Amino acid sequence: MKPKDVYLLLKNTYEEWRDDRAPLMAAALAYYTIFSLAPLAIIMIAIAGLFFGEKAAQGVNACIVPWRRVHHTQFNMAAKLGGVYVQSTIAGLEARQEGFDEAIFLNLEGRVAEGPGQNVFVVKDGTLVTNGRQESVLEGITRTSLLEIGSDLGYKTKVGPIAKGDLFGADEAFYCGTAVEIIPIVSVTDGSDPAGPRTTHVIGAGKPGPVALRLIQTFQDAVSGRTPRYEKWLTYVGK
Repeated sequence: MKPKDVYLLLKNTYEEWRDDRAPLMAAALAYYTIFSLAPLAIIMIAIAGLFFGEKAAQGVNACIVPWRRVHHTQFNMAAKLGGVYVQSTIAGLEARQEGFDEAIFLNLEGRVAEGPGQNVFVVKDGTLVTNGRQESVLEGITRTSLLEIGSDLGYKTKVGPIAKGDLFGADEAFYCGTAVEIIPIVSVTDGSDPAGPRTTHVIGAGKPGPVALRLIQTFQDAVSGRTPRYEKWLTYVGK
């Protein structure tokens, strides 16, 4: 199957769901195995709703889990590999079982990597900071979009390592991704050392901050087709 065929498959899926008012995410999943007499490849479409719902307004409480993110020397971090999401699922489930809304991974170097299915941004003194592939993260589409939107709104942007202290001392922090869009993080509990005590850090004022709220509104305008500047990101269905 060629890339154009996958695109048409996704577009047709959205056509079928276009009358549903709830925001949905459709993803093309490629399954390939060599554990058979002949290699097998399957393309399927997965439909999912957006995560967190009302949490978008009030922000989420995150926990740094003891599991370290798969390292960029072990996988090609430019690829959205389904196998990596086994680790994501386990960490996310454990975080929620312990009363948190979502997990945060550190990388093998001990710095902030990403959420189970999201990139992480911090805001400090009006600068938006996120990390890159060398920090063992998938450089998501929403992440790239927000770097552009942030610059357009007049904020400084920076791509570089994020230490735990940078996260704890941030004015604001938020997750971003296709399924979560933009979700402010209002507190982070450090559970990275399974044998040590846990400490909880309130991020900024402990509520969604002005930068995140402005980005949320601008992003919603962009994906809803209300901002001509970002029309380049959109594919319309039913036309």
